[in-house]
Amino acid sequence: MSERKRLIAYFSRAGNNYVGGEIMNLPVGNTEVAAKMIQKLTGGDMFRIETIKKYPESYDETTDVAKQELRRKARPELTEHVGNMADYSVMYLGYPNWWGTMPMAVCTFLEEYGFSGKTIIPFCTHEGSGMGCSESDIKKVCSESKVLKGLAIIGGSVQRAENDIAAWLRNLGEID
Repeated sequence: MSERKRLIAYFSRAGNNYVGGEIMNLPVGNTEVAAKMIQKLTGGDMFRIETIKKYPESYDETTDVAKQELRRKARPELTEHVGNMADYSVMYLGYPNWWGTMPMAVCTFLEEYGFSGKTIIPFCTHEGSGMGCSESDIKKVCSESKVLKGLAIIGGSVQRAENDIAAWLRNLGEID
């Protein structure tokens, strides 16, 4: 593994989530589970992207809010910010696929920093929609960054995804 400083920035939602065709209450969101696996494999620093205004407890209500945010191109305000972003050359960017792309809070995060000259490696959790158009959306927002091929992980199988994550990272040259 090279000595580039890595950041694992992710947005994840615990609580009521759609998993395998039903609503389940998850103590830890699927994207956070994947982010922790990437952290274990790469040793990168972790940063959780969180909004000041919390999403509803109900899964259905949250999807309605997410759809409205997407339509309005909303940029929800974030609770915290990375103070030393210049220190990082590589960022793993994690999020659930909401309505075919990343949640608008992730757009807020990306637009805050720009990421010029940095490498962005996206990963998402989903229940059948894969990466959607999130990779091209990241490239639009971060046009001066190198965006590598992302990994889409089915949320219902994220607990068993460490081998797939490791293979993806090896294929990208991120781990030995």
